[in-house]
Amino acid sequence: MAAQPPTGAPTFATLGEGTLALVNDEPVAAPGDDVLGTGPAAAQLARLLHASRASTPFTLAVDAGWGMGKSSLMRLVDARLRAEPDVETVWYNAWTSTGADALEGLVKSVLVRFERRTLKRALARMSRGRTVVRGLRAVTTALGGALGAAGLVDELWTSWDAGPEARNGMREDIERMAREWAGNRPRRLLVVFIDDLDRCSEETVLAVCEALKVYLDVPGLVFVVGCDRSALGPNGLLRDLSPAGSAFMEKIFQTSYRIPVADNDGVGRYVEWCARTAGIHGILDDELKKLLVERSGRNPRRIKRLVNGFVLEATLNPVWSGFRPEAVIRTLLLQYFYPEFYRMMTGAAGAPGGDVVQEFSTYRRVRRALLSPVSPPAPGASPEFASVAETGTFFEQYELSAPVPEQDPAQALEQLERRLPVGFPEHAADKGFTSLLGELLRLPDAERLLVLLREGAPAALAGAGQAQPVGAVYVDERGMISGTLGGPAGAGRFPEPSRPVASHAQPPPARSGRTPRLGYSRPAFSSPDHIEPPSMGDTDAARGGSPLVLEGMRILWIDDRPDHNGAHIGLLRDAGGRVVVVRGRAEAEREMAGLPFDLLITDITLGPDRSVGLDDLRRWRDSGTYTGRAAFLASRITPERQDAAARLNAVITSSGEELFGYAYDIAVAVNLFGRAESSAREPRPSDGPPG
Repeated sequence: MAAQPPTGAPTFATLGEGTLALVNDEPVAAPGDDVLGTGPAAAQLARLLHASRASTPFTLAVDAGWGMGKSSLMRLVDARLRAEPDVETVWYNAWTSTGADALEGLVKSVLVRFERRTLKRALARMSRGRTVVRGLRAVTTALGGALGAAGLVDELWTSWDAGPEARNGMREDIERMAREWAGNRPRRLLVVFIDDLDRCSEETVLAVCEALKVYLDVPGLVFVVGCDRSALGPNGLLRDLSPAGSAFMEKIFQTSYRIPVADNDGVGRYVEWCARTAGIHGILDDELKKLLVERSGRNPRRIKRLVNGFVLEATLNPVWSGFRPEAVIRTLLLQYFYPEFYRMMTGAAGAPGGDVVQEFSTYRRVRRALLSPVSPPAPGASPEFASVAETGTFFEQYELSAPVPEQDPAQALEQLERRLPVGFPEHAADKGFTSLLGELLRLPDAERLLVLLREGAPAALAGAGQAQPVGAVYVDERGMISGTLGGPAGAGRFPEPSRPVASHAQPPPARSGRTPRLGYSRPAFSSPDHIEPPSMGDTDAARGGSPLVLEGMRILWIDDRPDHNGAHIGLLRDAGGRVVVVRGRAEAEREMAGLPFDLLITDITLGPDRSVGLDDLRRWRDSGTYTGRAAFLASRITPERQDAAARLNAVITSSGEELFGYAYDIAVAVNLFGRAESSAREPRPSDGPPG
């Protein structure tokens, strides 16, 4: 039975009965919606741009991290400038274009703002100067009045796109048009807003910058570019640029405005507004509001998504009815900011005793004792330090000898950490993480909460007369429902969104050192400045929009409890993959003897054997039974396991999202899309639903 909160304390039991709503994630578009007080800065920036008409052309960067209000500030500046009679504005979202299309799209977005007569004169001049049939047709059509502004711009672009010589005159043509346009009204100004540049590919960024500097750097034009400058720097997206390319990028932005982080009072008001909009203000006391301010890095977008996650919990999950709001909020914060640890905490982490939270707490105390400049205290003397006996017992759990006085403590700790999850040392030094976890553990009924997160809670099925594990909705850092908070790892009702990772035409080479884990590098969520990870929609676009991106791919999945990975297996099958599920070595070898597979996926621990997955793959590699690509899906990833996987030319991940991306890369590398359907056998019975 759920623990009961103090009498009168608000819980989810009554919250879900009220009128709740999700907070939208759109940028502020009008002064009346400006909760964070961006308006004064927007007004001043608009005045500066208007007063700088004689200084054009120039480019201003609105610099801030993901979710910190770049788009909102630019929208408010746009609204102010549109009120000026001698100013025109245009909005261009760089994220909607790719590569060379970005150059064409941006140039056309600018030209279409010029008067039609200006465009007609330009086309007539260009056609007279170029004795080509297309030019003669174009000028006849244009002067005849058959085309609108968009059609004239298309004709202009076609003329410039005829060859290198025509392209060389493009900037001169645009400058003349801009001067004619501005001449109709003295010191007329066109302000072009470019948003989301830091979310684009390197090719798109360079195409946009080429347009800005080479073709559109003409009087009368101002460009306001929303981006995270650090993401576009030498250590970010453009890290592979040549010295000449880096120098070119330095010339793009004449000046930058770095959006300041709002103060605590301002962000507190923003939290209050979000809570009222969502309908949860009645249960967010001052302490919880302060917690959201501090843990969100004062990032408005994070605050919205945390509030939305809270609303989803209240609306969809009766399993929380016996817990107070702070339990759910702290759980969401832990899941949101420390997703790797959260995966272990809510899954079968393989820790001694099965409790990764207890494992981390003991490790932190052992670490303090080993690195302390003074002798460890007597047993029970300090809760912050492990005693000699406790330290020895902890080492023995990992089949290591207990440290002895003459041994270097740092060396002993390094040996221990090779058998612990990769994030433990960083988490132990992270005060934000340790305090958040400590706050969660000090809550009433914390032990039962951890059990619920690992195993789910029974919820009656309507008309079934039985109970099934139900977990809380898993809302990722993008605000997307992608799994469950409770329940076995990977058994959520919603599959994780997919994302391709870097292609590997061949399996990763063996190496003696530690290999990075598979997948794209997520930003550090403890920092308020990071790039928003792409959404599932972006991935679909990158793959040509086809839902069957793994069409014909053959995958062998080895798992003694495949029901725990049903969502991931289903996602691969929905994408066209032919997934054969087996439960152990003998079944796997029978399948491999009858059919070649493109990818083998296995757990490391099967049943009581803690390394059988590694041992089996090593045996198959040595015997030549299986030489293809392989991946380990494990909730617990240690440096020792990383090294072992690398030596076997395999990757290791705890994320179904990354696993899907790796499968997609393999499908591209081996050109499976063109494989004849006749080469694929009909699915065997084992291809059916897992379990």
